[in-house]
Amino acid sequence: MIIIGLGNPGEKYSNTRHNVGFMVLDRLSNSWKKGPNYLYSDINISGEKIKLIKPMTYMNLSGEVFKYLPHDDIIVVYDDLDLPLGKIRIRKNGSAGGHNGIKSIISFIGQDFPRIRVGIGPKPENIDAADYVLSNFTKEEFEVLDKIINLCTEAIEYIVENGIDKAMNRYNSIEISIGK
Repeated sequence: MIIIGLGNPGEKYSNTRHNVGFMVLDRLSNSWKKGPNYLYSDINISGEKIKLIKPMTYMNLSGEVFKYLPHDDIIVVYDDLDLPLGKIRIRKNGSAGGHNGIKSIISFIGQDFPRIRVGIGPKPENIDAADYVLSNFTKEEFEVLDKIINLCTEAIEYIVENGIDKAMNRYNSIEISIGK
């Protein structure tokens, strides 16, 4: 299985909302090796070999990683502006929903791939979506984010052990809020 976390390369973007996919994978592994146009880490979950992938293109070119990787048995983890911070949504497939990284992946492999969408919304009305996803989390939001990243890693382990259908039933109704 291959788990791909979406984000933007470089320290400038490391704590931005758009890098949630990278943050989840960093929680699973802190040892990264260089591949062609991506970083990877080999881990083991319940006896199964898992390859973690962080594309080193910018978000809008995330699909280019499939020039080097197979696209069966994958899960993509990424930020979702339409979900509130503190919520994740596991899906078997779907559209890009306006997410440029997912649009890029769909252009390479189609839309039939499992994904974990990590809520980063809602976006304030007075800010452009591109500016918002490239902004850093507040201190209070980081407290929720830390719990959500833990929830995502737990969900990934659950998917490996029990499958996507059971994971959707278990995790899609959970919501974490500030102060909980």
